[in-house]
Amino acid sequence: MRMIRRFLIYVLGLAVLLGLGAFALPRHVTVTRDVVIDAPVETVFPLVNSLKRMAEWSPWIGRDPAIKLVFSGPEAGVGAKMGWSSAMAQVGNGTQEITQSAPGERVESRLMFGQMGPSLAVIDLSTQELGTRVEWTLTSDMGFNPVGRWMGLMMDRWVGPDFETGLAHLKALAEKG
Repeated sequence: MRMIRRFLIYVLGLAVLLGLGAFALPRHVTVTRDVVIDAPVETVFPLVNSLKRMAEWSPWIGRDPAIKLVFSGPEAGVGAKMGWSSAMAQVGNGTQEITQSAPGERVESRLMFGQMGPSLAVIDLSTQELGTRVEWTLTSDMGFNPVGRWMGLMMDRWVGPDFETGLAHLKALAEKG
């Protein structure tokens, strides 16, 4: 009986430490990847400024052949919206809306993933000697949820490889012409 009581006290103490420790972790998490594409900005920008064109190189949409996509608003630029729903956990459900667009330079989108709060996706373009440098960044607010804060430590490991895949698809699409 004494042993069980000690065990429960240790477990409770560990839970309290993990809960309090979570608040020492960053609230905002950022994942960034980049690539240089052998194509001019004028070729790359339309591929990132249209959610329909983004669907062509997205690392997630191709995972589920049964995904349902709904587009609304303008074809490209500010106000363009996309919603998706998938039975696959890796794809999930959500919406994306382009909130800022600077031709040839930058596209910002607001993402909503199911129950998570909003995230900000930014694609920055810059002219390089060898073509166009594309930097893709995702910033998420993990809020006050201790579990979310601990999960934030793994965001780069979870999302980073998908960004690399997406940028490789974008590179292939842009360089194809």
